[in-house]
Amino acid sequence: MDLLQPILHYGGHWLAPFLIAAIVWRRNWLRNGAVIAAANLIDLDHLLADPIFDPERCSIGFHLLHGWEAALAYVLMLLIPRWWVRAFAVGALWHLAVDYGDCLMQAC
Repeated sequence: MDLLQPILHYGGHWLAPFLIAAIVWRRNWLRNGAVIAAANLIDLDHLLADPIFDPERCSIGFHLLHGWEAALAYVLMLLIPRWWVRAFAVGALWHLAVDYGDCLMQAC
């Protein structure tokens, strides 16, 4: 379990975006995968926390861009008719899902 969590976490943040893009936007998967992966920038909100990184802390609900209000904003972004906004929204929601999975694994 000790090795599985970081593999799932970092694979979810950096490999899965390209797999999602390949499924959803087959023709432009590389470009869209890069935008989905760029949604990991929501982790910049960790810079506002003290300590910045705490391996025992669940990001969901703790950090500004990892709360339900932010998730609602990401869902609303899916309604904006620009490919890159939608791709970023998918990435941000996926990021929250990966981090939530981390929280579940920490609870074990």
